[in-house]
Amino acid sequence: MQELIKILVIEDDKQVADFVSQGLAADGYSVEIANDGLQGKQMAVDKHYDLLIVDRMLPGCDGVSIVETVRASDNKVPVIFLSALGDVDDRVEGLKAGGDDYLVKPFAFEELQARVEVLLRRKDAIATTRLKVGELELDLLTQKVTREGRALNLQPREFRLLEYLMRHAGHVVTRTMLLENVWEYHFDPQTNVIDVHVSRLRQKIDKDFDKVLLRTIRGAGYMLNDS
Repeated sequence: MQELIKILVIEDDKQVADFVSQGLAADGYSVEIANDGLQGKQMAVDKHYDLLIVDRMLPGCDGVSIVETVRASDNKVPVIFLSALGDVDDRVEGLKAGGDDYLVKPFAFEELQARVEVLLRRKDAIATTRLKVGELELDLLTQKVTREGRALNLQPREFRLLEYLMRHAGHVVTRTMLLENVWEYHFDPQTNVIDVHVSRLRQKIDKDFDKVLLRTIRGAGYMLNDS
């Protein structure tokens, strides 16, 4: 079954947020809403989304700051600004901050639909199908993993875990991030499921090789790194 495309809507106007969310959900997207800037920034940084729709004026943290923070982490997720600020200077500021598109309120939902589709098509066209960390390679098309040319036999959950770690290589990945993005839990099941899978994955990708790639960062989470 094809995984749903995930969209985050950061909008403090509940009526607008619900209008956008319901319309996109009807189109088959998985949509989450953040009603203030601080929550939106945390969600955008901690979780994986295929597209962000961000209001400019938000309580707690403005939309431009959110996008600048996302881009500073080298996250290339497509971003549409949705704002009542429609002057040329406002548009330029949003695009320079890292926005891919800018739609001024009030707007027709059909136009937002079209812009979402265009950005997602563009993202698909440039999406990588092969991830690489040092001599460790993961091919998303063939579902094969190799290190130093040697094939590694991973179970489906181990493959998803490794893919997520490789997409965040060089950064600490928390248990919460893994629970939400690999297991799709939005609560802590109070089990050692992550520890078990990380241990199994480490045995397969590190045990018979000179350099350790997967490390536990005490009190923080895990990191996959070739350095």
